[in-house]
Amino acid sequence: MQRPLVDEQVRISVVVPVYNEEEVIVQTYSRLKDVMEAMGGTYELLFVNDGSRDQTATILRGICRADERVRLINFSRNFGHQLAITAGMDHALGDAVVVIDGDLQDPPELIPTMVEKWQQGYQVVYAKRMERKGETRFKKWSASAFYRVLHRLTDVEIPVDTGDFRLIDRKVCDVLASMKERHRFIRGMVSWSGFRQIAVEYSRDSRHAGKTKYSMKKMLKLSLDAITSFSHVPIKLAGYLGLVSLFAGVVYLLVVLIAQHRATSVDILTFVALVLGGVILACMGVLGEYIGRIYDEVKDRPLYLIDSQEGLMSRRANCE
Repeated sequence: MQRPLVDEQVRISVVVPVYNEEEVIVQTYSRLKDVMEAMGGTYELLFVNDGSRDQTATILRGICRADERVRLINFSRNFGHQLAITAGMDHALGDAVVVIDGDLQDPPELIPTMVEKWQQGYQVVYAKRMERKGETRFKKWSASAFYRVLHRLTDVEIPVDTGDFRLIDRKVCDVLASMKERHRFIRGMVSWSGFRQIAVEYSRDSRHAGKTKYSMKKMLKLSLDAITSFSHVPIKLAGYLGLVSLFAGVVYLLVVLIAQHRATSVDILTFVALVLGGVILACMGVLGEYIGRIYDEVKDRPLYLIDSQEGLMSRRANCE
């Protein structure tokens, strides 16, 4: 007998990190609700408000009052997208957790397919982008380059062209909850955990409303978090630069000796200042980045701070 898509014993949590999404949040809730209602079974929609400065929190409070299956976590300030996802997974009640952004670029209608793969025994079902609509050529090129560079540099097999839109089994969520690192790259952590994983392909839509919250600065920070969290290549590269600079120095002196039959002090000082000095500073920068991250970890501060929680299921969860 074929198992139904979702039965009464299965609860699905949908985690939605949001930041200044007042223009689209009602549509996001409506589409998620329609999808989950059509699937049947028990579910919850858990919105994590990452310190929004617009009316996002007010709108979500109203939705919580009208729908007991909606929960809201309000951060005390903006802690970042990856920590908003972390908080959602930490507080989700479901046997499976779906992570989806609140801007409707990732289609909620793909969730039933993810759930079906999960019921087939897969513990992680991640969405792979085959097309990115409404994005500039630079955005598409930089995203493609990032995934491929990351794929080559990291020690973990992280699927290319994937974001945080995915379904994660409760067992995997518990593993991620035990990982307390601060500079988090969720998709890398999920790949590192292993378990049975499979991709579902989709076409990513353009934003329904508003503008992207991932500035160039935030994208660079995420890239740095991904590389330094899952690769030692930058440190090794610093050593290789030292060897290259030594080789370049020998070649430079040989060329000077052949051309001038002697090397003046100016030649030597110029080379040392321009080549060795630059390499040393670059190596110090790489080491400083890793040391700074070690310093952040040993401070042992909370990953995030919750100002308030809303929704009937939030009160039930706190009582358990």
